[in-house]
Amino acid sequence: MRKQIKKYRYPIMVLFVLLSAAYYVCLPKTLFNDPYATVLNAENGEMLSARIARDGQWRFPEVDSISDKYEAALLTFEDQYFYSHPGVNPLAMGRAIAQNLKAGSVVSGGSTLSMQVIRMYRKGKSRNVYEKLVEMILATRLELRYSKKSILKLYASHAPFGGNTVGIEAASWRYFGRRANDLSWAEAALLAVLPNQPSLLYPGRNTAPLKAKRDRLLDKMHEEGFFDETSLELAKEEPIPSKPNDIPIEALHLLDKGVKDGKEGQRLQTTLDAHLQRRVDRVVKNHNALLRLDGIENASAIVLDVRSNTVKAYIGNVYEEGTSSTGQQVDVIQAPRSTGSLLKPILYASLLDEGLMLPKSLLPDVPVYFKNFAPKNFTREYDGAVHADMALSRSLNIPAVHMLQDYGYPRFHEKLKGLGMTTLTQPASHYGLSMILGGSEGTLWDLTNIYAGMARTLTQFNGRVAEKRYEKSDFDFANYDGTKFKVQGSLLNKKDVSKKQLNENIELSNNKQLSASSIWFTFKAMLEVYRPGDDAQWKLYSSAKKIAWKTGTSFGYRDGWAIGVTPEYVVGVWVGNADGEGRPGLTGIQAAAPILFDIFDVLPETTWFNPPMAEMVYAPVDHQSGYLASSYSIQVDTVLIPKAGLNTMASPFHQRVHLDKTRNYRVNSDCELVVDMISTNWFVLPPKQALYYKKRNPTYQELPPLRSDCFGESLDMEVMDMVYPEPDAQVYIPINLEGEREQVVFEVAHRKPNSQLHWHLDDVYLGTTQGNHVLALTPPAGEHIITVVDEEGHRLLRNFTVLEKVGG
Repeated sequence: MRKQIKKYRYPIMVLFVLLSAAYYVCLPKTLFNDPYATVLNAENGEMLSARIARDGQWRFPEVDSISDKYEAALLTFEDQYFYSHPGVNPLAMGRAIAQNLKAGSVVSGGSTLSMQVIRMYRKGKSRNVYEKLVEMILATRLELRYSKKSILKLYASHAPFGGNTVGIEAASWRYFGRRANDLSWAEAALLAVLPNQPSLLYPGRNTAPLKAKRDRLLDKMHEEGFFDETSLELAKEEPIPSKPNDIPIEALHLLDKGVKDGKEGQRLQTTLDAHLQRRVDRVVKNHNALLRLDGIENASAIVLDVRSNTVKAYIGNVYEEGTSSTGQQVDVIQAPRSTGSLLKPILYASLLDEGLMLPKSLLPDVPVYFKNFAPKNFTREYDGAVHADMALSRSLNIPAVHMLQDYGYPRFHEKLKGLGMTTLTQPASHYGLSMILGGSEGTLWDLTNIYAGMARTLTQFNGRVAEKRYEKSDFDFANYDGTKFKVQGSLLNKKDVSKKQLNENIELSNNKQLSASSIWFTFKAMLEVYRPGDDAQWKLYSSAKKIAWKTGTSFGYRDGWAIGVTPEYVVGVWVGNADGEGRPGLTGIQAAAPILFDIFDVLPETTWFNPPMAEMVYAPVDHQSGYLASSYSIQVDTVLIPKAGLNTMASPFHQRVHLDKTRNYRVNSDCELVVDMISTNWFVLPPKQALYYKKRNPTYQELPPLRSDCFGESLDMEVMDMVYPEPDAQVYIPINLEGEREQVVFEVAHRKPNSQLHWHLDDVYLGTTQGNHVLALTPPAGEHIITVVDEEGHRLLRNFTVLEKVGG
């Protein structure tokens, strides 16, 4: 015998090794390669929306844990000895064989949960003795690879629950509208028995057998002490669902974004507040219902939590099943659109930050022409000159263009890119000065993140650190990576990133952008804007929230924007048509701002920003011009300004003038004794600005004329200026319906409105004007010089070109 064993020892060993190897590799590394549904969850784990798996099954991604109630119900019903057997339960198998022999048919399989996982993995295999043996072998291998908890999770994730519902999470939402962790005892018992006969739960079917099966399990669990008699009775009273519920469709556009970002089939855990998401969605839908009456089909909104660096509400677009609204599938939060006036506050803050302007510096507000760019104020009215903060509050276009001209559009282009604006894909010259009036595109995502970064600079400012500034990394407010929103940079959870990423973020943090003081003055100016419509007197309400806000309207009334900022929240709203169709009345102030304030009304109470005193200083500022006071200033105010503002120039609008004793005429030493002169300081605007300014400011006093017996003007005194055309202007002269060429209107501003002005075109005398210095001409195509001479010999020349006729 020993010889025989010794003879076959090596073949036996080889066979054993082969069988062991076959046993080791009999299970693949990944049991289930099924496609999963993509699920979007709120911050508290509540499901907001989901997209069905590619095979048409509501199969959610594998669960991370199983609730105690469901586990207790499942093990009581399916496998009471789960934690003690090695994958196969010989007692259960023997009992099943006996029951089947007695019944003459298969009434019990005796399968453990491990064997059922193997059966689900093998999909559709026949239920015969051979397959049962294979299941038993594979089940023991499964037990060696996975922990008991992992096997339970595999079962719960892939068990069939009727129709096209697979897995405990999908079943919990479809049948009970809640997470599996929130199931009641009755609901857990129902889902424990359902995979045994999933066809029992189907719309229109009699659910009595399923209820009886569930109640028997509840009785057994009561006997084993899981709950008391009262709980048992209450559990039995819970109804059986008649049919699966519809999956929620909240934040659907964010779900679509996750899929586009390569996260299909995953569970996307966001920071959205489910309750706030619904309230904001309702606000937007209510307004959109009215806007549709005017042909405005789409709207979107986003709410960012500044202090926690999270996104709390995301309405990519108004979406309602069964409506005829067009473009509702477009996620406008991520769509590049003309920015309108939304970049003006950033430009204002940039000028303050770099000491190029003070908060109330006087800016030109007169018709202006820059070669092929002729901006106009929205109202087509002009103030002549306006303080910078009021220009921002009133969103005046002409002062904004002058600010950009002073700052430099290439410089501003780089500034915006540094702040996180990702849509500036063209060189600065492509946008030019029109950039500040919507000539460039931006997304609601980028813009709200920029404003959030500005707000965060103020909320994080520490007065002991005089140079704490906003940094580019602050603007990566909520970079969506498909699974969660998280902050890059100084606020990043270091456990989530590599050392290389941290070094990159530190490098970004050195890219300083805006000071806290410049942002504070910017938000202060934005605070002064009046609310639209019936809320115009909002400042009278003691409970009114202080909100820095800005609206924007794109050319052609295609986009209406509104962004509001507090220390706690940034709210962004866009209204329009996704296909770009413009509509009358589609403005930020009329269409978007009302939504903005209604959203703030559903947010928790907000506060206001504290001034960053460490970056500010008291300085003497000229009351009229808003510049630093000069020796010629008439009224000086001591006010707070950014420290960088100490580098700005003194007021250029004040001069020392000498009057005669009547104070009606200016004089000089050529015509008046010095002792008889009255010297005074005078606020003097350039002629073009003065022409419009005095219409709005009746108290503005024109500079008195030079007395007739005096000779000459001071060298720095502008007597007249051309309102139109601008230097080197290119003029198109259209053809009217009668086939005749239209006229071009030339206008001059003179310090003495009653002066006579003599006009010449290419040295040909045209005529004389007095009072209203306007002349309509029809010059031929080509280059021209227009010359204007006043009665005192002052001369004004202007070159312009008339282009070939257009139109017809």
